[in-house]
Amino acid sequence: MQIGIFSVGDVTTDPTTGITPDEGERIQAMTSIALKAEEVGLDVFATGEHHNPPFVPSAPTTHLAYIAAKTERLRLSTATTLITTTDPVRIAEDYAFLQHLSGGRNDLMMGRGNTGPVYPWFGKDIRDGIPLAIENYHLLRRLWREESVTWQGQFRTPLQGFTATPAPLDGTPPFVWHGSIRSTEIAEQAAFYGDGFFHNNIFWDMGHTAQMVRLYRQRFEHYGHGSADQAIVGLGGQVYMAGSEAEAKRIFRPYFDNAPVYGHGPSLEEFTAQTPLTVGTPEMVIERTLSFADAVGDYQRQLFLIDHAGQPLEMVLEQIEILGREVAPVLRAEFDRRRPAHVPSDPPTHESLVAAGPQDRHHRVISSPVAIAEQEAAKGESRAKGEKVTS
Repeated sequence: MQIGIFSVGDVTTDPTTGITPDEGERIQAMTSIALKAEEVGLDVFATGEHHNPPFVPSAPTTHLAYIAAKTERLRLSTATTLITTTDPVRIAEDYAFLQHLSGGRNDLMMGRGNTGPVYPWFGKDIRDGIPLAIENYHLLRRLWREESVTWQGQFRTPLQGFTATPAPLDGTPPFVWHGSIRSTEIAEQAAFYGDGFFHNNIFWDMGHTAQMVRLYRQRFEHYGHGSADQAIVGLGGQVYMAGSEAEAKRIFRPYFDNAPVYGHGPSLEEFTAQTPLTVGTPEMVIERTLSFADAVGDYQRQLFLIDHAGQPLEMVLEQIEILGREVAPVLRAEFDRRRPAHVPSDPPTHESLVAAGPQDRHHRVISSPVAIAEQEAAKGESRAKGEKVTS
């Protein structure tokens, strides 16, 4: 079971002090929390990708390469790689380059993003979000798996005999997650290719999360990658921990009440009841996180959001210490104890993918990607007409 943290990289005023870090300080703080994650034995650090204030992580591969140079074991990932607005050629080359720099310690999570204005900034139309995600990822896979690519699609200029450089490390592309919180088409896409599905459910109830994961698992099995319970699943979460629940709520409440990401909506108590946010003791976090598997089945990666809402670096580092020293060892042991032997305990790594060879199920495409693109485009047209769409 991989346990780690992800950062959205927001620049937010600390409501208890009125201090707002500048962008450079926020970038340095994100670096510090990644290094702390390795120090305390966590498995993964993931960064978002944003191109709008108040967020700073506009260049994930640059940041992850810098962190890779300062770490030895930590898995480096993205919490979102914008497959819709970033050229697939750029993604193919950047993340293969990062593979070589990091020794294969990186993977990435494809996402469409949740900020509408980003699309026109990069010459795209948000109404094309799903078709863009499908077409761009199909091209990306070819760029990583074929030496010479001749290709023509709807959303970018054609390629003629193009070779992406460098090639993936050891001829093996990074493992890919597809992240979505509400788009069934993305769960379908992940299942089609046998990739991982990450439901970053920090704003959603477990009923919705379970429904999305169930769809992905069913389609994963349908496409012949293995049984439904062998599908590779990751979840998000949010925590704040202290010696008692009352103390944790007292300290965290000002940050919750003023956090832009919560939209000044439900109360802290309402939000913790409705979403995975857990504010309390380490024991409460352990119990709550173990309950996620009761809803979605045994899964392979759990990432927690910790460093947001203006929390000072010292507070965040303390939380990472608790997570790494007290929470993660118990979670790993308990998840391993309850996991059936035929269900993977970890997501694929570079080492496991190389060992499995080119016939590994995560690399095998079993029907035409064009077909799925056409199916999803048809679904989009039906939705636009108000027609009922089924899976």
